[in-house]
Amino acid sequence: MTNFSKFLLKEGMFSTNKSDLTMPFIIAEIGVNHEGSILKAKEMILSARNNGAHAVKFQSYKAQKLASKNSPAYWDTSKETTLSQFELFKKHDSFNENDFIELKTYCDSLNIDFSSTPFDFDSATYLNNLCEFFKISSSDLNNLPFIDFISDFGKPIILSVGASKLDEIKRSLDLIKSKNVPVILLHCVLNYPTENINANLGAINYLSEKFPELIIGYSDHTMPGENMNPCTAAFLIGAKVIEKHYTYDKGLPGNDHYHAMDARDLAKYVRNIKELIGLYGVNNIRIDSQSSAIKNARRSLYFSKDLPAGHVISRLDIDIKRPGIGLSPEKISDVIGKKLINDVTYDELVEISNFQ
Repeated sequence: MTNFSKFLLKEGMFSTNKSDLTMPFIIAEIGVNHEGSILKAKEMILSARNNGAHAVKFQSYKAQKLASKNSPAYWDTSKETTLSQFELFKKHDSFNENDFIELKTYCDSLNIDFSSTPFDFDSATYLNNLCEFFKISSSDLNNLPFIDFISDFGKPIILSVGASKLDEIKRSLDLIKSKNVPVILLHCVLNYPTENINANLGAINYLSEKFPELIIGYSDHTMPGENMNPCTAAFLIGAKVIEKHYTYDKGLPGNDHYHAMDARDLAKYVRNIKELIGLYGVNNIRIDSQSSAIKNARRSLYFSKDLPAGHVISRLDIDIKRPGIGLSPEKISDVIGKKLINDVTYDELVEISNFQ
């Protein structure tokens, strides 16, 4: 069973078994950060697997099918200096079907899921033989002919909703649902990079409220900080899928390197999530680890002075103090007014056997 299948089963996509705070499905988006090198792509797959990702995701396109030659940049050109979408995409569109078959085979050997976002009909067609699910980019949210084509494959769809309005999301969802295809929504901000102040993580809750029947996740484009705070916060808010660009060197100029996480960031994020899951514990009051505290930090009834047999107990004869190894303070009314049948001493535990 693939990691994605296990995730769907755990999250109850096909049942009513919704989970609480458990590990999100983590997608390391290599995209085209391999820059045309199969060897580098494989190194990144291995690195992502070794540091906790459940899936890697590439991008499949040919520049001439994706952008016109006059398409302007929409990214931070101080980080990626290419001013034309066509020129940027042309730099990194060398991978073809056979390359992705090789990468899929390598992923299978490592037990990490392979996926790739298609940006044209031809890519979607051959990826259908390689991917367990389809990821559709925010940029294609209103590309209904393309969504219709992909939906016909009948596979689960992960749909990013960056730069969209609610009615656009609903139109795309209606189309996907009409094909009886499971869908996951990812909150996303279509800025490269996204300033933390613009991450708008509250949209995760908003999408959960508007579409309570769906799994909601987060596709992150913020700069990876020391503590991976945006992705960690997204998880706490309720994101069940976390997708973030992945690179082997954040210092490289251009493309998606500058806002991607590297192996160290990914490992840090996975540690964060595991620690938070440990802090969350179970969905009830957990007392197993507190048994010593229950005994030693709680209180019992003790005699406050030496008392002779036949004495009738008043409130002043009783102290309430630690440890809680005898009668609980809840039982004090059961002993007030009772007559002692034996002598007792100061600091002695009160026992029911002391009374008639």
